[in-house]
Amino acid sequence: MKGIIRYFVRYPVLGNAVFLAIFLFGFLAFRGMKTTFFPEVPSDTVFIAATYPGASPEEIEEGVTLKIEDKLKGVTGIDRVTSTSSENSALITVELLPGYDVNDLLQEVTNAVDQISSFPAELEKLRVYKMEMTDFVVAYSVYGDVDLGVLKTYARRIERDLRNQLGVSKITLSGFPEEEIEVSLREDALRSYGLTFSEVAAAVSGANLKITGGTIRGADEEFLIRADNKGYYAVDLENLVVRTNESGGIVRLRDVARVTDRWSEDPNRTYFNGKPSVTIDIEKTSDEDMFTIAEKAAGFMQAFDERHDDISISKLRDGSAIVRERADILTGNGIIGIILVVMFLSFSLNPRMAFWVALSIPLSFTGMFLLGTWYGLTINVVSLLAMILVVGILVDDGIVIAESIYQEHEKGEKPIDAALKGTMAVLPSVVAAVFTTIVFFMIFLSLDGAFGQRFKDIAFVVIATLLISLVEGIFILPGHIAHSRAIRGEPGKKTWLLSKSEAFIHFQRDRLYAPVLRFCIDNPVITVVVPVALMFVTVGALQGGIVKMTFFPIIERDNVQVTLEMPAGTRDTVTGQHSRGDGGKGLDGGRGLPPRTRQRERTDRGHR
Repeated sequence: MKGIIRYFVRYPVLGNAVFLAIFLFGFLAFRGMKTTFFPEVPSDTVFIAATYPGASPEEIEEGVTLKIEDKLKGVTGIDRVTSTSSENSALITVELLPGYDVNDLLQEVTNAVDQISSFPAELEKLRVYKMEMTDFVVAYSVYGDVDLGVLKTYARRIERDLRNQLGVSKITLSGFPEEEIEVSLREDALRSYGLTFSEVAAAVSGANLKITGGTIRGADEEFLIRADNKGYYAVDLENLVVRTNESGGIVRLRDVARVTDRWSEDPNRTYFNGKPSVTIDIEKTSDEDMFTIAEKAAGFMQAFDERHDDISISKLRDGSAIVRERADILTGNGIIGIILVVMFLSFSLNPRMAFWVALSIPLSFTGMFLLGTWYGLTINVVSLLAMILVVGILVDDGIVIAESIYQEHEKGEKPIDAALKGTMAVLPSVVAAVFTTIVFFMIFLSLDGAFGQRFKDIAFVVIATLLISLVEGIFILPGHIAHSRAIRGEPGKKTWLLSKSEAFIHFQRDRLYAPVLRFCIDNPVITVVVPVALMFVTVGALQGGIVKMTFFPIIERDNVQVTLEMPAGTRDTVTGQHSRGDGGKGLDGGRGLPPRTRQRERTDRGHR
């Protein structure tokens, strides 16, 4: 070790080359690093979704859930299986054991479920899938004094353009119920044509189809038979033929029923400043960058808003803003740290030496980013938290080494000899101090589960940054100091500022610290009793509830949430009147919904 340090001190070109290489390639690695809200965690959960229309929770549990759970007992790699059976549906959650691949387990679970042949006949096809990790990016509200259908049309257009033009893959629209086609049969018309409700329903379900009928192969060509008569709007179903007679007469659906487009009875609505709105939530996958998507979406939304006067677009929530705030805190702390290091070391040593010590902050981070490309690090709130945490201890080893070198210089040693002797004198202490911190943060690497996976970034950032800082302090910093003007002057010759600052430091050492230290040495009983008493006071404050304990700290938010609960069975118009104070206009702003049924009418609805 001493020979390597001597080589770096005598030939500083090597140290400068390593310094520049780490800084340059680390900066390029940082520029290419993706931004996420939370660290990317590999999925360890497989879901099985079952839909059984009209079934009660007990029926689903007996006919579906228990059969799947029994079949999964023989699958290797499963840690835990949990299930929820509710009305019309069930969800089974399968969690992996550590060390197993989720794709392999997905295939094993799919094969196990496919072997079950005793499911109810009415059960729809099971969906077996793994949880996809996504991050929330930003949410926008499209609102205005227009019909909800117009807002939905605009929102669909925005969704389509974001996907096609900007490549945003995860977009979700909310704030409106499902759309339905309502077929309200007129009883007098049914009697006049001699039709029944069942006959009309069978005609609608039999003709409203989109299926393939195979192929016809000829000598020269091949024909694909396809029936495409699926209607998605009321106008598409009005001319549907219900019955024909021998004389060529045709009874169409519009002759016996009123066919209209309408919203379902689910009172799912959102409002922005009292106006109807549609919410657009944008998320990202593991292959996408949060900042890039947020910037593209902001530019597109602004341009879209300017082109349309009848609606407005406002930002509701911005997940990227939180990450930017953490990044700004890190940048500010780093700048403040460099300034403080230069300033205080200038008081005790000299400005040039303080400058070389402060350079370890940006070098350590760029080196960590370089190692992060192999680790798979992303810029997220957890990694930024670790950077903010470690920035305060980065220069500790550099300060100790620089102080030791300066002390050797004051003894009359030549710069190169002072750098070598000063580094070797404190090398064991510096290495021990850094590795003590590293060992503590290695605890995060042993945490299991999704929580442990997310916080492994803290361990990597702290460990990698401290290691780069240690390497810089041992090998590169002594060469910089030895060949700079930091210790090139005459030993003992000090500036006026340095003389005054040293006098102040010596005053604190001799008049304040030394008496306290002497008292503690002379009175060992008091020295032991006081810390033990403080420990008991701390434990008592925790046990007595004086100091509260929470899993996460309470952070002030920039919004207030109000929840209104009404008795079961309350109409949506009443709920809207109390929640918005709109004078009883209801959730459609006074336009109202078509009546569910009228006297002498029967209704058949289908989602589109």
